Amino acid sequence: MKAVSAVIAEDEPLLRQEIRSTLTEVWPELTLCAEAADGLQAIEALETFKPEILFLDIQMPGRNGLEVARHASGKAHVVFITAYDAYAVQAFEEGALDYVLKPISAERLKSTVERLKVRLREPPADLSHLADLLKTMIKPEVQYLKWLTVPHASELRVVAVSEILYLKADNKYTTIATRSSTFLLTSSLKEMQTKLDPAVFWQIHRSTVVNISAIDTIYRSFRGALEIKLKDRSELLPVSAAHAHLFKHA
Repeated sequence: MKAVSAVIAEDEPLLRQEIRSTLTEVWPELTLCAEAADGLQAIEALETFKPEILFLDIQMPGRNGLEVARHASGKAHVVFITAYDAYAVQAFEEGALDYVLKPISAERLKSTVERLKVRLREPPADLSHLADLLKTMIKPEVQYLKWLTVPHASELRVVAVSEILYLKADNKYTTIATRSSTFLLTSSLKEMQTKLDPAVFWQIHRSTVVNISAIDTIYRSFRGALEIKLKDRSELLPVSAAHAHLFKHA
């Protein structure tokens, strides 16, 4: 029987090593002819080595796994290896051989190998429409603001977003405060919020958004209202009742 070859495409080195060692354990006869750390390398390996099987992560830099699968259409049997189980039904309907979730288990990969050995008797599936069907299910990685330019007298200053302690609405503008300065932006607070990571910048009041890493102390008044003291700033920022649940353990 002709030796069967495969390519592993996974951008995380430790996971790639885990897939390789598990495959070696459950299918020692398989020839692993190449490994790819991104989608471009995966396409290159596909064209260079022409493997029968492609073990393919969905989320990769360069080209995502769905784009690589389109290149593999009719050329190689594709097994998706990913943390995203939402793609499973559509992938099977489109002809992808199997779908293995991370973390990889030897038992699960062993069942995939058994299916592979049967499927290898047939031509690889047509996956030309797979990317079109599934790309709407992949949420694009949001690129939040990392730095911004702010007016300062007759100059412009560059401020890293990580340096911002809080933002406060000022009519149609926004005041931002760092450890040593305050600046006035022409954007509204609502506009600024869409550009900031909500896991880092919390709205604590209708007019105030705070960098949670800048919080030093949370005070509770005798009436139960909360106020926040920030590192290296003297002012206290009130927390409205609508946002007090963010500090329910305070």
